[in-house]
Amino acid sequence: MLSEDFSVGVDIESVERFEKYSNDKNCPFIKRIFSEKEIDYCFKSKNTSSHLAARFCAKEAVYKALSALGKNIFYSEIEILNCENGIPKINILRPGFENYIFKISLSHGNGNAIASVIVIKY
Repeated sequence: MLSEDFSVGVDIESVERFEKYSNDKNCPFIKRIFSEKEIDYCFKSKNTSSHLAARFCAKEAVYKALSALGKNIFYSEIEILNCENGIPKINILRPGFENYIFKISLSHGNGNAIASVIVIKY
């Protein structure tokens, strides 16, 4: 595998930064960054700001990893959902990424959220 065929992205954010959005799922920032499925998931939790922060980190980590591979993408084109078993997964909402594999890890606690992403082009 060539180094041009894979990349890593990571991001960390303060959960406090997202607390101001945790009571208004219709605010412009939330609508611009997150999909309806992501909004539904985050706002069903009593820890809305933690889930928003973790998903924002994931989007930023995907953005960084794809940028290193020369691919441009908007946050609104990246969707972070959970599989049936609760493991997070990445959906890219526009064509052109069918030959990419994404692996993600999310965590939040102690006032921070973090995400790391590996992208492999095959």
